[in-house]
Amino acid sequence: MALKGFWDRLRGRGTPEEGPQTPHPDPEPPIPPPAIPVMPDVNAPPPYEAPAAPVSVPAAPPPVPEPPAAAEVAPRDDATALREALADSVPEEPPAPEPASEPGQKGGWFARLKAGLSRSTAKLTDAITTVFCKRRLDEEALEELEETLIAADLGLPAAQRIVDGFRKTRFGKEVTDEEVKAALADAIAEILAPVAQPLEIEASRAPHVVLVVGVNGTGKTTTIAKLGQQWRRRGLKVMFAAGDTFRAAAVEQLQIWGDRTGCPVVAPAKMGADAAGLAHDALARARAEGMDVLLVDTAGRLHNKAALMEELRKVVRVIRRLDETAPHSVLLTLDATTGQNALSQVKVFKEMVDVSGLAVTKLDGSAKGGVVVALAQEFGLPVHVVGVGETADDLRPFTARDFSRGLVGLD
Repeated sequence: MALKGFWDRLRGRGTPEEGPQTPHPDPEPPIPPPAIPVMPDVNAPPPYEAPAAPVSVPAAPPPVPEPPAAAEVAPRDDATALREALADSVPEEPPAPEPASEPGQKGGWFARLKAGLSRSTAKLTDAITTVFCKRRLDEEALEELEETLIAADLGLPAAQRIVDGFRKTRFGKEVTDEEVKAALADAIAEILAPVAQPLEIEASRAPHVVLVVGVNGTGKTTTIAKLGQQWRRRGLKVMFAAGDTFRAAAVEQLQIWGDRTGCPVVAPAKMGADAAGLAHDALARARAEGMDVLLVDTAGRLHNKAALMEELRKVVRVIRRLDETAPHSVLLTLDATTGQNALSQVKVFKEMVDVSGLAVTKLDGSAKGGVVVALAQEFGLPVHVVGVGETADDLRPFTARDFSRGLVGLD
């Protein structure tokens, strides 16, 4: 008790009996009680110590490999590059040919033809739709129709013939754009029907010699390969003659197609060899080996170069030393993208080598497919085949009804 009172006096407080004491104006800070040592509990678990964080040592960077020494690349000529590009262009086993489409049948060849003509169709039908929308077919409308047909590369003679037919049968009547398209398809088919003739191979003339001619870039070599593949499917024995002796890529291309289709190829011993002599040797070999067809490629040449055209005449003269009736067919390939220029090509080649039929290629890349109508109207030459794609099945015999309905966008 005495000790408690002592502490209370030190803290400025009186005893309960004495009442509260007046605090010292400048009290000293209280003295903390002495620490009493606590004995450790021998049964207590040891204090938790966090494990020390592992010290990460950065891994040594992997050694940078020495750059490989640049391999020497052997220079490639055009022929090698072409062979690599065409290595997978033709299937090893050609698929069976699709049956020709019947009138009104959808799909198959007609669907591909219609799709290939889509650019030409748009050029023709867009204008017709704009001009004829429940409108009376008067003179003003007929003049606009004629202009539309000429702009679509049908040519002036064919356009006048079609418009004259409309004037006789539908003048003064109210027509719709669909009625005009249907009537236009019938009028175009009437022009095309006489020239829609397949290229027939005559067994009595074996080997049937087909000389393929045309200007540069029209697709002569590819057309030869596609025809050869199709005739091989029919069981005919076909041989190619690589008569474009001035272009190594053309010879290589034909040899690749020959390997893939099983058609032997007669190639020049060197570039620039005499094309007429090559054609002569090819015909002699085709006879000896019992071939049914000999397809002779020729160098592309401009139709307005007389010296180059004269070389074609030489090829024909030399072939006739072995067979007076050869060549039995002279096929002129035309690129549809050239439009009206195709008319002048036909005129010159026909005078030089007596063209017997036409193959119109690249219709799928052109808005000038109407030129086929112009060709039929002006020359009347058979149009044997038309092409709308890259594969052999995209080159087919020409049919007037399919072409005319595809051109105007009808099924």
